[in-house]
Amino acid sequence: MSQHITRVGSRLLNSSRSTTRTPFPTLLLYTRQFSSHSGSFNRLSYQQKARSIYSRNNKYVRHCLATVRRSSTKAQEYRKTFDKLLVANRGEIACRIIKTARKMGIRTVAVYSELDSKARHVQLADEAVCLGDAQSYLSISRILDAVRHTNAQAVHPGYGFLSENPIFVKALENEGIIFVGPSAGAIAAMGDKIQSKLIAHASGVHCIPGYDGEVETAQKALQVAHDIGYPVMVKASAGGGGKGMRIAWNDDELKEGFKLAKQESKSSFGDDRMLIEKYIDQPRHIEIQILGDKHGNVIYLPERECSIQRRNQKVIEESPSVHVDPETRRKMGEEAAALAHHVKYNSAGTVEFLVDANRNFYFLEMNTRLQVEHPITEFVTGLDLVEQMLYSAAGYPLSIQQKDIQLHGWAIESRVYAEDPSKYLPSIGRLLVYQEPQQSLKHIRCDSGIEEGTDIAVEYDPLLCKLTTHGDTRDDAIQSMIHALDEYVIKGVTHNIPLLRSVVGHPRFRAGKAITTNFLAEEYPDGYRTSDLSVCDLQHLAAVNAAMWAKKEASMGDKTDRWDVWVQVTDEHNGHMRETKLNITRTDIDKFKASSPGSEDFSFKTNWPLNGLLARASMIESGQELVVQYLDDLDFGFRIQYRGDKFKVVVMNEQQHELAKYMKQKPKEQSSDLVISPMPGRIVSVAVKKGDKVIQGAEVAVVEAMKMQNVLRTTRDGTVKTIHVQKGNAVKAGQLLIEFEEDEQ
Repeated sequence: MSQHITRVGSRLLNSSRSTTRTPFPTLLLYTRQFSSHSGSFNRLSYQQKARSIYSRNNKYVRHCLATVRRSSTKAQEYRKTFDKLLVANRGEIACRIIKTARKMGIRTVAVYSELDSKARHVQLADEAVCLGDAQSYLSISRILDAVRHTNAQAVHPGYGFLSENPIFVKALENEGIIFVGPSAGAIAAMGDKIQSKLIAHASGVHCIPGYDGEVETAQKALQVAHDIGYPVMVKASAGGGGKGMRIAWNDDELKEGFKLAKQESKSSFGDDRMLIEKYIDQPRHIEIQILGDKHGNVIYLPERECSIQRRNQKVIEESPSVHVDPETRRKMGEEAAALAHHVKYNSAGTVEFLVDANRNFYFLEMNTRLQVEHPITEFVTGLDLVEQMLYSAAGYPLSIQQKDIQLHGWAIESRVYAEDPSKYLPSIGRLLVYQEPQQSLKHIRCDSGIEEGTDIAVEYDPLLCKLTTHGDTRDDAIQSMIHALDEYVIKGVTHNIPLLRSVVGHPRFRAGKAITTNFLAEEYPDGYRTSDLSVCDLQHLAAVNAAMWAKKEASMGDKTDRWDVWVQVTDEHNGHMRETKLNITRTDIDKFKASSPGSEDFSFKTNWPLNGLLARASMIESGQELVVQYLDDLDFGFRIQYRGDKFKVVVMNEQQHELAKYMKQKPKEQSSDLVISPMPGRIVSVAVKKGDKVIQGAEVAVVEAMKMQNVLRTTRDGTVKTIHVQKGNAVKAGQLLIEFEEDEQ
C-alpha cells in the first residue's frame, strides 16, 4: 500500500492506495499554532485521524478539518458568544467574517465548492468542508450536513446566496443552530418587495407610487404602466443586487424588460414574481444602516450614499452623503427604525431609499443582511458590524444607544471588479500579478478574498476587492482613494480601476452636489473612455518614463547623464499617439531636469527600483506626485498604467525617431458579418434561425454571465447564414455565435 497526498487549500488529504478498493480515505488533520502578535504559523503539529468521506450524488464530499490554538493573551476581552461558527459564504465576505470571529475567540468553519478548493477563505478558517459543485453554496441540505459534521453552533450567511432565505433560517432553527441574522419572519416579510412595501405603508414610511401586488403578465405590466405613467421600474419581488430590474420608458421597452427581468429573477433567486412602480428620475440612492437585538432595541447609523451605479449595481459608495442634512438624516433614520421595529428586527440590516433633489425620500427596499458596503459605516462610526451581529445572535442587548452614535470623518468605498469598464462585461482568468495598495488602519482598507494566482471564474460575482478609504473630510477621503487606486496593481484580468479612478477624480463627483443614479450613464454614455492628457501632464509622464528608461540603460553600462529623446505616448484604449521632444539631464542619483521646446523647464525626482511594479515621482516646483505602474518592457520603452489608463511609451533618440517614420503600420482589421460573444457565459436564448432576415438592432441571442442577462443585437441588416450555438451552451469570450450573409441589393 502506498500513500497519496493531495492538497485542498492549505489542508493535506492523505488517501490510501492499494490494489484493494478503499472507499474512505484517511484525513491528515493538523493543528496550527498562532503567534499572539501576528497570527502567523509558528509550527505545525500533525495528527492522523480517520474521517469518513461520504458520497452525495455519486460525488465524494470531502471534509477538510483543522483546529486552531490561540495564545491566551488577549489585547481585548470579548463577551462569550459561540465556540464555533460556520460561514456559509465565499470570497471577501467570508474572509471578513472569519477575521472578526477570530478576534472574538470563535473557531470558524469554511464551506467551499470544488472551484474554491484553494480559496483564501478556506485557508483562513479553522476547518473547511467541501460542498460540491459551483452552485452548492445554495444547497441548504449540504450546508446543514456541514453544520452537523463540524458541530458548529451558529451560521453566518454573509450576503447573497442563502443570506435572505427564510427557509434556510427555519431549517437551522429546526436543528437548534443559531442564524447570525434576523428571524425567518423578518426576512420573509422584508425580503419580498411586494409585502415589504405594504409593511412600509403600515409603518408610516414614505413609499414610491406603484402597484401593490404581483404583476403576473406583460399585459398586466402594460396596464399598470399606463395607470401610473412612464417611466416605470420593473423589479423582481425576491430580487437584489441589481438583478431582475429594468427601467422602461415606453411599451416596447416594458415588454422586453419584463421578459428579461423575469428570466433573470428566476435564474438568480428561483422566484420570478415581478412588481412595477414609478421610476423616480434623477434620484440619489441613499440607505440607512440599522442594528437591532432580541430585546426590542433598534438604532440607526449614518447614511450611505450609493448613487454611483452601473446596471443598477453599486460601484462607489460613501458615508455620509453630501446631500443629507442632519434633519433629513434623523427623519430617514427614524423611519428605518420604525420599519425594523414593525417586524421585530434583531440584527444588522439596511433600509434603502430614493431621494430627490428636494430631499424627499421614498422607501425602496430593505436588505435583511450585512451589506457589501458596510466597511464605510465601520470607518465613520468605529463599530464592527459583524461583531454586533454576533452579539445580537448570542442574545446580548445592544451595548450602544442612539445618543452614542457619532459621525467621524468621511469614508468612500470603490468596488474593484474583474470587468471591462467600457462595456461592464465580466472578465475571467488568472491573477498573474496582484498587489493591493498599502493598508492603513486609519486611512485605507482592502476587503478581498483573492491573492496572486487566484483564478477568476464566470460562475461567481466578479468582485475582486472592496477598497475603502477614510479621511477627516470628503476631500481627504477622495485623495486617499486616488492614491490607493494608483497603487493597485492587477495583471491577468481586465478590471474597472480606470473607471473608478476617473469617477473619483471627476469634477462633478468631487463637487458632490449633482450626483444621481444616472451619473455613469450621463458622464460615460458609451461606457468608460479615456480622456486626453493635458500638455503639462503629457510632459511630466514622458519625462518620468524617459528617466525610467535612462535607469535601465544605466544598468547595462550607459554612463550618460544627458539625453535628447523623443517620447511617444500611445493610449492603448483608443490608439491615439502623442509625442514630445525632451532634453533630460540627471542632476543627482534620482533627480532630473527636463526641458522641451516651447515649454517651461521643470525638475523632478523619481523612486523606481529597477523593474519594480511601481514608479513614484514628484515634481519639485509644483509638488505634484505621480504614480506609474510598470507593466511590461517594449523594445524601446514600456507598457505602463497611469491614472488607471494603459499606455505604450516609446523612448527614442533622434536617429531612431527618424528611422521609425519608415516603419510599416499594421493595417486596421475590417469588421465581419459575425456575432461574437462579448463575455464568457451561457446561452439563455437564440432569437433567430437560419435564413431569417434581420434589421439593425434586432435581438439575436441572450447571454447570461454572473447571473446577469445580456441581449446581443445585430449591428446591420442581413440574413442569418449559420447559427453555431443553441440554448444552454456555455460560451467563451470572443466565441463565434452567429454568421450573417449580406442581402442582395
